[in-house]
Amino acid sequence: MAQSRKDNKGRVLRKGETYRPEEKRYHYTYIDPRGTRRYIYATDLAKLREREMDLKRDQMEGIDSYVAGHATVNEVFDRLMAVKTNLRRTTRANYEVMYNRHVRNGFGERPIGSIKYSDVKLFYKQMVTEDGIQPNTIATIHSCLHPTFEMAVRDDIIRKNPCHGVLGELSNDYGKNKGIRNALTVEQQKAFMNYMEGHEVYDHWWPIFTILLGTGCRCGEFIGLRWQDIDMEERTININHALVRVKRHRGDPARRLGVSLPKTDAGIRVIPMMDQVYDCFKRIYEEQLVTGFNETVIEGMSGFIFKNANNDVLCEQNLNFAIKRIVASYNMEEEVRAAKEKRKPLLLPNFSVHYLRHTFCTRFCENESNVKVVQSVMGHKSVRTTLDVYAEATGTKNQEAMQNLSAKWKEL
Repeated sequence: MAQSRKDNKGRVLRKGETYRPEEKRYHYTYIDPRGTRRYIYATDLAKLREREMDLKRDQMEGIDSYVAGHATVNEVFDRLMAVKTNLRRTTRANYEVMYNRHVRNGFGERPIGSIKYSDVKLFYKQMVTEDGIQPNTIATIHSCLHPTFEMAVRDDIIRKNPCHGVLGELSNDYGKNKGIRNALTVEQQKAFMNYMEGHEVYDHWWPIFTILLGTGCRCGEFIGLRWQDIDMEERTININHALVRVKRHRGDPARRLGVSLPKTDAGIRVIPMMDQVYDCFKRIYEEQLVTGFNETVIEGMSGFIFKNANNDVLCEQNLNFAIKRIVASYNMEEEVRAAKEKRKPLLLPNFSVHYLRHTFCTRFCENESNVKVVQSVMGHKSVRTTLDVYAEATGTKNQEAMQNLSAKWKEL
């Protein structure tokens, strides 16, 4: 029976949709959780798509599919997200991004009753060894999967949680140092910032990256800063919310941001301004007196400081794209300079905006011995996170200290 990818009006049909002219109706084909091919029908395309939406909603809510041995990992995870009402939007967004990127296609399509402990361990191991995913990212994925299986246990879908103990074994297999946070070296940081300052193309990015490198803000916290969060007299920055990407609904723009509390309770904090950060806020304010202020309103919140070329709020993609262009331009010029001067070039690595938070924390740890102060400014929930960075950051300092001690011994 002939089936067209377009209907009789020339409209392109989506995956699973067909139009049968001889029947003068539309079909949508799908596979139910038991692996059985099923169909829904309608004489009107709009009506068919309404039924498709109803079907997908029913599947997400678990109607007629949340049964032992048949529900997939994806179905149980989606149900977990539906009943987890206490998750902060930043956490929810992070979980959904990580799950959709690494789990949903493949592992997530398997029946949850078929997953064993060894399956989970092999899945994690392959992500580390074959996909090059860092163990700290695996920990976030584990934070999605472990409660998913735990809910299935409580609902009598499965008897045991196959995730129990897997992350601990993975840490033993690959060691703590596998999850070292990436940060720019002092030389790389200087090169990056010096290249932008006064540059005819990139100078307008200099105050933005100075603030990021001088505060250690998370990206969502940074792009969500409003002028009322800045106290220029006391020279402090009040971190009390963040902008996060939220699920789109029908009629929403392609990029939809929402307001959330910071990642943890510890994320609600006050950051003192360094002089360089104060000067950058002052420069941006004076520039906006001439060019105009950001008038974007997000969920009733306005007065955002940073804006893109379209006078909209900045997003992580804007920042990462800027970094990519600046690094590429710097490296190209640096290679030419180094060749002329017959020296090895100081090239910048490819990095994302999140590197800048780790870079700030590293510089802070290199110059501050009070770990609790670093934890407070960074907004770390656990001091262990701060201690891990401190240990990494002060490794070279320890060597320098021993060399200094050695020099003192020679004077004895």
